[in-house]
Amino acid sequence: MSELVADLRTMVGRSARLSSRSVEAMVTALMLPIILMLMFVYLFGGAIHTDTTYVNFVVPGTMLVCAGFGVGTTAVSVSADLASGVVDRFRAMDVRGEAIVAGHVIASVLRNLASIVLVFAVAIPIGFRSSADPLAWLGAAGVFALFVFAMSWLCAALGVAASSPEAATGLTFLISFLPYPSSAFVPIDTMPSWLQGFARHQPATCVIDTLRGLLHGGPVASSAAQAVAWCIGIAALGIVLAGVLFRRRTA
Repeated sequence: MSELVADLRTMVGRSARLSSRSVEAMVTALMLPIILMLMFVYLFGGAIHTDTTYVNFVVPGTMLVCAGFGVGTTAVSVSADLASGVVDRFRAMDVRGEAIVAGHVIASVLRNLASIVLVFAVAIPIGFRSSADPLAWLGAAGVFALFVFAMSWLCAALGVAASSPEAATGLTFLISFLPYPSSAFVPIDTMPSWLQGFARHQPATCVIDTLRGLLHGGPVASSAAQAVAWCIGIAALGIVLAGVLFRRRTA
């Protein structure tokens, strides 16, 4: 067990260093959600009616957009490791395979938590306000981290399955798109009727509704239960798929 923990610590540190060296990817992942938030608040916010100020409404959705782009890099990083042959060298050094993949996942969670700090650093000056107490803020951070953890494992599995880093980018497109047909930017009841069913019953919506409830004092019990259930199911699927596919790729 101690060897696995040591391997995992090493792999997390390695993934963090690789992320810091990819300046262009980091700037894109951080700036795009912020630009998107500013665009919606200042260009479209006046035309979209919600039960709170629009910046308060849109910030939880922006958090998930940020996560969607952030977790996609996990698939690309895992695929790049397999394509470059570095995984074979790690295995020759007796580094456990699960530590290699899990290192990318944990680094993804840490990257996304750091990026959310930047989102709030921009949101507060443009009017975001929260009535949440410290416990609610902690709960919101926990729900967000659980969502990122689950999606990072799913992306890791897609990265193992992809034939190249470019293919991994394409496979993760739907994950980065998931927050858009949800309650992220507009109330669901304003959408076409044929889209409302999907928007109400997909994981991004229940996570966003939970974050809104925690940050602004609304009801969270039902949406939180759904969010946790979705995240646990997605994480379990990602872990199993990543493990099976990784063993096949490296056998």
